Amino acid sequence: MKDQKKWENAEKDFLLALKLSPDQPLVLNYLGYTWIDFGINLDEAENLIKKAVKLRPNDGYFVDSLGWAYYRKGEYKRAVNELEKAVSLVPYDPIINDHLGDALFRAGYKNEAIYQWKRALLYNPDEELKAIIKLKLNKGL
Repeated sequence: MKDQKKWENAEKDFLLALKLSPDQPLVLNYLGYTWIDFGINLDEAENLIKKAVKLRPNDGYFVDSLGWAYYRKGEYKRAVNELEKAVSLVPYDPIINDHLGDALFRAGYKNEAIYQWKRALLYNPDEELKAIIKLKLNKGL
């Protein structure tokens, strides 16, 4: 509950920052991605992230956020398209590679997902992500 209170305070600050500077791509992306992660305000989060991507189309982390938004909304083929772009922009990030693996799996490309998860393991994910990926390799999603 303590973390929830911290987020509520941070969210207020992000919303104020957005009012003051509505075209700040880092704020747009961070707020949008966090909402996506919490599974809230999905449509609004998608719009914030799209705006961030439009401002910085070659930022692989922003493109990853957009792909993850599609994933969380169940739009797996759209997610794959964006996440493939993200991986091409930031090829050695274990989280982005893991996200692509998840989207591929849900879109029905199981062999490609396994390849992507194995690839994510090559890029030194933290211990928590490593354990999650290994579980996916054993059982799928």
